[in-house]
Amino acid sequence: MSARKLLLLSTFTASLIACAETPTPPPAPMVGPVAPVAVAMPSYPHELGAMVIPADNPQTDAKVKLGHQLFFDSRLSKDGSRSCYSCHLNEDGNGGHDPIAVGAGGKVLTRHSPVIWNVGHLGAFYWDGRSDSLEAQATAAWAGGNMGVGKENLDAKAAEIAAVAGYAAQFNEVFPGEGVTPTTIVKALSAYERTLVCDNTAFDRFAKGDAAALDDAQRAGLELFMGKAACASCHAPPHFSIAYGGPGVYFNVGIGTQSASPESVDVGRMSVTKAESDWAAFKVPSLRNVSKSAPYFHDGSVADLKGAVRLMAAGGMPNKNLSPLMVDRGLTDAELDSIVAFLGALDCAKGLEQPTLP
Repeated sequence: MSARKLLLLSTFTASLIACAETPTPPPAPMVGPVAPVAVAMPSYPHELGAMVIPADNPQTDAKVKLGHQLFFDSRLSKDGSRSCYSCHLNEDGNGGHDPIAVGAGGKVLTRHSPVIWNVGHLGAFYWDGRSDSLEAQATAAWAGGNMGVGKENLDAKAAEIAAVAGYAAQFNEVFPGEGVTPTTIVKALSAYERTLVCDNTAFDRFAKGDAAALDDAQRAGLELFMGKAACASCHAPPHFSIAYGGPGVYFNVGIGTQSASPESVDVGRMSVTKAESDWAAFKVPSLRNVSKSAPYFHDGSVADLKGAVRLMAAGGMPNKNLSPLMVDRGLTDAELDSIVAFLGALDCAKGLEQPTLP
């Protein structure tokens, strides 16, 4: 990592910590009755910013409804066994149930399915950032192992969907003159995914001025998160990841590098950039809904949240490309518990709703 990048990260983190350390005004002189002193509550970023919406795929209610149905429809897969929702279940916090994702035909894939809240604000997709739009990601997942259709069979699968009367009518309404094609299917799916917004957590309410939104343990955890633990270096609010926007941000924290042979290590971002500096580096995930989305990391190798926090706070796993941001923060067990308590304040208010399929 370049010195300039480290400086930018350090400066950004310092500014966030400064926001959390608003000094208390000194007490007034004790002359007669003393009026209460109003202390400003620390201010934190909470607005998610602009969403990335391609000019050729504007949002409409009818398109979102159509994409919602397709997202839950296993008929979109090769063998009718998997839907997009299969990898992003409510009971798993919108992330994957299994440590490594399982695709069509029961095929075990290569990485854990990430949480997809607020994906409309991302600029790069997959753990290695190889897709630059939701549309590209949806096409790759549909053609690839997740849904198992195969790139050469997408037209045939679109024809199967067109044969469903309810879908044919909707596609003609939403995409007049185009109907059901691989392109219009992924446009509808992407439009729906852009509505998966998590922005009303307890933290968001606290950041907007509701001092009662966090309990004492969560406040203590927030102070550690922004300060001593330095979690915000990579997981800064409002997205609780600095990977949102542009090509993303990727770090090596050592996960997956302890393999018996170097050849079996997942090289992560390096598979895209071919740069040795990206060896075993992966996109920084959002921590929204993290208390509900076990297991953790790109290989699903850590089963519980405290274990994940402990590993990160202790400096990750030593390897030839470990990020210099990964150092042992010297946290006590009680401090780890406080951070875990705070992370519970990032729970999303609701899950995905099951639609009625044609």
